[in-house]
Amino acid sequence: MEIHIPYGDSHLVCDLPDERVAGVLAPMAERAGGDEREIVLDALENPIGSPLLSELVRGKRRIVVITSDHTRPLPSHITLPLLLEEIRRGSPGAEITILIATGGHRAPTTEEIRTKFGSQIAGSERIVVHDSRNGASLVHMGRLPSGGDFSINKLAVEAELLVAEGFIEPHFFAGFSGGRKSILPGIAGYESVLANHCAEFIAHPKARTGILEGNPIHEDMLYAAEASHLAFILNVALDSQKKICDASAGHWNEAHLAGCAFVRDRSCVKASPADIVITSNGGYPLDQNIYQAVKGMTAAEATCREGGVIIIAAECRDGHGGEAFYRAFEKVRTPGDLMEEILLRGRDETQPDQWQIQIFARVLMHHPVIMVTSAPKDMVEALNMRWAPSLEKALAMAEGLLGDSKAKITVVPDGVATIVEP
Repeated sequence: MEIHIPYGDSHLVCDLPDERVAGVLAPMAERAGGDEREIVLDALENPIGSPLLSELVRGKRRIVVITSDHTRPLPSHITLPLLLEEIRRGSPGAEITILIATGGHRAPTTEEIRTKFGSQIAGSERIVVHDSRNGASLVHMGRLPSGGDFSINKLAVEAELLVAEGFIEPHFFAGFSGGRKSILPGIAGYESVLANHCAEFIAHPKARTGILEGNPIHEDMLYAAEASHLAFILNVALDSQKKICDASAGHWNEAHLAGCAFVRDRSCVKASPADIVITSNGGYPLDQNIYQAVKGMTAAEATCREGGVIIIAAECRDGHGGEAFYRAFEKVRTPGDLMEEILLRGRDETQPDQWQIQIFARVLMHHPVIMVTSAPKDMVEALNMRWAPSLEKALAMAEGLLGDSKAKITVVPDGVATIVEP
């Protein structure tokens, strides 16, 4: 069996003996295509639980449109022109600000902005990059259900209408991305992000891929979206080629739930337990660093037998992706000790990157992880993983660790896009 694993802007290929493959877990094939632009237009013309956006903006001048940053594959060069056109149809003189929701990520570069939005928008529209650590740019909005202070970018508070675009995929602790996540963590203050991503919530059994109901992280996010008066969203789903295959628009929660239902229907697969699981982070931009690659590991975790080996292919052209994340094991050497230390921290003691470290430690406590990556070998090993130059070498290493050259293998080609259920 020849398998293709997304990697950077391309993919890796590996031949596996048919008799050893326990399963290939992938979202169902996309429905018969359609023009991406037409899919988005249809959603905007048929909003869910909301009037048309062109009607909502009438009589309003200051409009803020929240959009994703460079770490998300939302094709804003397609979606954003249609959103802006709809806004200006209802309010020709609207003063529109495009607010890039970075959460706690670094700011995108000028080139990343141009690539994501296209030269025309990048050169002609007012674009502001959210800085979660800049207190002067934030407005305090009260307290989250988690008890944490809640603040967001003042531009969103000052807007006469707040709109957001995003994309929906399975999310490893918020259930699904999109919708309310444009606010929290998207344009929230860093202290709010830390409170929402506390150790208690990350450890909650409902804070898992594909789960919304009873998920405390999601509940914080719902509160944030409502308190921020988010008025309208446009969310899309993407196929395996990063092309738009579905769109939902309208009320920030109702439209989001409709989009989540579509993604769930095509993304859910049954686990196929095996001693070796091969996965990826879906290629660029989601595999641009090791920090993000933890997401793909959680899909493998869901179908890997206890003590089994996880192999993840992630290009990681930007290296580790977070200094705190990278330094996690410098003083605490084992994943178990690190987890114990994190779980002792209260909600107001959350540290930068703690949530990613916590989930990463959870995976490492149960599975050796081998990473096929362009990131330096010493960087990978500093994070308690093993480095391999190819899938073939990684597979040989996994067989050696298990002492079994015939161990069964499950493949999850895109760990980010797949919901693996028991």
